[in-house]
Amino acid sequence: MYYHENDFIETADSKILDQIADARRLTREYYLSDYRDTEKRTAILQELLGGIGENVLIDTPIHCDHGKNIFLGSDVSIGMNCTFVDNEKIQIGSRVLLASNVQIYTSSHPVLPGERLIFDPEKRKTTFFRTYARPVVIEDNVWIGAGCILLPGVTIGENSVIGAGSIVNRPIPANCVAVGNPCRVVRYFEGEGK
Repeated sequence: MYYHENDFIETADSKILDQIADARRLTREYYLSDYRDTEKRTAILQELLGGIGENVLIDTPIHCDHGKNIFLGSDVSIGMNCTFVDNEKIQIGSRVLLASNVQIYTSSHPVLPGERLIFDPEKRKTTFFRTYARPVVIEDNVWIGAGCILLPGVTIGENSVIGAGSIVNRPIPANCVAVGNPCRVVRYFEGEGK
């Protein structure tokens, strides 16, 4: 992946660490809440997430770094054990289905050690890894199959289906089925079944 200097983020800032701690607390509360207490569960999600539409169902457990960078439309269903590394915005449209074990990553690290590692001259050792982040967008009416991994900067076009176990490392157009590692379009269906 190519990145620019303005893609890099500061992950050890005290405000960032506080956000992460809050997200861990809220996801734990959500996990321990009564599945039938939809009012309480919705209130937790409203505090955790950056935005949430109507009729959103999220199974447990759910994992995220910040929560506040995740925005969900309406009529969204998220299966159990999904992971959102939301150092950047994750925008999920309406009528979207994420099966279990889907992982969405907005951040990564440079490949070259000289760009990835930060040397601390006072401690005379490497102390940190540089991190860059790019947003992930899932448009309306998308189905992401079980165990898929979405990497930084990808967009999944409306109505598309991503086959189970796929690794998405580039944008996927609208109205298609895409599968594999790396994920590739295997069929377009524009105009079918409408």
